[in-house]
Amino acid sequence: MKQRHEILFKQMETYRSYVIGVLDDVTEEEAEFIPKGFNNNIRWNLGHLYLDQYLWIQAVTKEETAAPEEFNRWFGFGTSPKDFTNETPSFDELKFILEKQPKEITREYGSRVEKEFSPTEMGMHTIEQVLVRTIFHEGMHLQTILDIKKLI
Repeated sequence: MKQRHEILFKQMETYRSYVIGVLDDVTEEEAEFIPKGFNNNIRWNLGHLYLDQYLWIQAVTKEETAAPEEFNRWFGFGTSPKDFTNETPSFDELKFILEKQPKEITREYGSRVEKEFSPTEMGMHTIEQVLVRTIFHEGMHLQTILDIKKLI
């Protein structure tokens, strides 16, 4: 693996660890709180982060990913906690899978980050490009989580 890819995967892991760390003092009940002016809660944001990374990898590779199909119903674009069911992963379950995801992605895709695929609608055609996009996206949702925490 090239040094820049090692750095990319390390950044992905570091930023994810930061997100998980921000949740240390959040309870399951607090993770369900939707402040006025917000569409979603912390729990939804976690599931969305997990799903989004795999959706973009799938968009470029056209391969199945580790994300369960049901995650689209609960955490996909345009969904909300109103879409949750008894089967929707709990706050703790989401933290657990989020924490493992960077290593799983590194293991599964680390040797193919520069492989060329057909471009997505955003023009991305490598897993490397997708990961740069999803890291940026994660930062946006981290800020949302921090904003919700301020209002709890």
